[in-house]
Amino acid sequence: MSRPEVFAALRRDLAFLLDEVLDVGALRSTGAFSQFDADDFGTLVDAAIEAAAKLFAPCAEVLDAEEPAMRPDGSVCVPDELATALNAYIEGGYLGAALPEDVGGMGLPYVIAQAMYAAFFAANAPAAAYPMLTAAAANVLRAFGTDAQKATFLRPMVEGRYFGTMVLSEPEAGSSLADLRTRAIPQADGTYHIVGNKMWISGGEHDLSENIVHLVLARIEGAPAGIKGISMFLVPKRRVNPDGTLGPLNGVTLTGLNHKMGYRGTINTALAFGADAPCVGTLVGTEHRGMATMFHMMNEARTGVGLGATMMGYAGYRVSLEYARERVQGRHPDRRGADEPAVPILEHADVRRMLLTQKVYVEGGLGLGLYCAKLIDEHATATDAETKEALDDLLAVLTPIAKAWPSEFGPRANDLAIQVLGGAGYTRDWPLERYYRDNRLNPIHEGTNGIQGLDLLGRKVTAHQGRAFRRLLAAIRASIGRFESVEALQELTTALDGAVGLVAETTMKLGAAAMGGNVRLFLANATEYLHMLGHVVIAWMWLEQAGTAAARMDQASEDDRAFLEGKLHAARFFTRYELPRIERQAALLQRLDDTALTMPAGAF
Repeated sequence: MSRPEVFAALRRDLAFLLDEVLDVGALRSTGAFSQFDADDFGTLVDAAIEAAAKLFAPCAEVLDAEEPAMRPDGSVCVPDELATALNAYIEGGYLGAALPEDVGGMGLPYVIAQAMYAAFFAANAPAAAYPMLTAAAANVLRAFGTDAQKATFLRPMVEGRYFGTMVLSEPEAGSSLADLRTRAIPQADGTYHIVGNKMWISGGEHDLSENIVHLVLARIEGAPAGIKGISMFLVPKRRVNPDGTLGPLNGVTLTGLNHKMGYRGTINTALAFGADAPCVGTLVGTEHRGMATMFHMMNEARTGVGLGATMMGYAGYRVSLEYARERVQGRHPDRRGADEPAVPILEHADVRRMLLTQKVYVEGGLGLGLYCAKLIDEHATATDAETKEALDDLLAVLTPIAKAWPSEFGPRANDLAIQVLGGAGYTRDWPLERYYRDNRLNPIHEGTNGIQGLDLLGRKVTAHQGRAFRRLLAAIRASIGRFESVEALQELTTALDGAVGLVAETTMKLGAAAMGGNVRLFLANATEYLHMLGHVVIAWMWLEQAGTAAARMDQASEDDRAFLEGKLHAARFFTRYELPRIERQAALLQRLDDTALTMPAGAF
């Protein structure tokens, strides 16, 4: 299949979600986005889709085959095609799409920027990771940086002259950031010398930009132990002179590259700070509040990971769908005569099952990613504290789901895409095996999915006596109320209403265990809880899409009717095939099952 067909389908899906389901045009009525005309959002998204297809997609195979390598001088060699693609991305202004114009950005709503990023993720996620991390780092500086830090680093980052990273993990600590050992030694001039080793740093060393801005977690000497003693520091690869010119290297040494199963185009590094020369950093935000500052970037990265996982699954779905339309093999089971012509494999029920499963995973995940992005825009434009608090709550409880659910089920979609092609899907003649390898990273990075489950159940659902959780259920019930009188949607609304009740009941029983002091048992099956609530949220996203499709059906053209019927049929499929999975999960959670928790270590 030709790659442009992926992007033609994406253009239509994005237009449906943005214009009709989410009504992003309404954002133009706020002062923040009133400078945009009615057609601007769609025009800009279409331009990004075209750029992704022409600039990013062609080099994806090269980046996979020619992974980064260390040169003898400790620098990194990457394919020239990566620099070409990223330079074109920067020249198009996409890196600063959602950043304000006064720092060099486009000033677009975040939801439109995410729609743009979706196209680049579908084309070449490993290449898209560099600007995504840079934009997230720039947002941290906007929120917490000093005037001097902003003046020196912010505009060069938005302009793509400097790239950004997040530097958290250490070889012996991993995700347990409370155990990190990297030290920040105060200096007389107010700076700090950073000393320590970091691991798993995406984009940690390259020549793709003039400079690299590392946002590093470290512990100021004498700080409290654990999470409360962590601070964040801005550590450039090269020091920057007062006039903005680049100074000498800053004591950040590449000690190794991690050779990955997939996602190879994104360099992943081990770095030493202050090992061979002084490494100077400046404090970002407040002392000992580094985790809160980092989560400003981490949460943006997590929603980006979820979107990336969705789009890799989406690209695989479209490839397998086109293959199923073209591949002629086999006959209908009731028409097996020798003179019966063979049919496209799309005619076979099990192939349709695999395609529908992919469709509900990736188009449901895309709806969730864009919905969360629109919540960020609504929060930015809200004028009263009560509305902002409600939006904060929704975003808090949805963020671990928006990261983990797509990164769990996006790779499952890729697995099914391979299966649709059979043996061909397992070969490098098709991109599906690469999508699968690339997507397999997403359940791991920016906090493994197990951590997301712990965060969802252990923090977000229980915070403020369950206030955010109750607001989420209220939002879902509001959608049910809007659509329950539509005959075509009654099966969906009835099933979703029952699922909401089951989730609420399950959460209460788990909460009782926590209040009784049995915290380990309360959290033992947190990942199952995340999958359960995630399926309910995706069913909600499908109800919204189906409700929009049903309202448009009578006035639609013949071509549009097929598209809208696809949305309605997919929503029914998710309701019948996927949503019932939560019943088993709820039963396991409600009985406080301890099978995994109590397995003796020696019995494995």
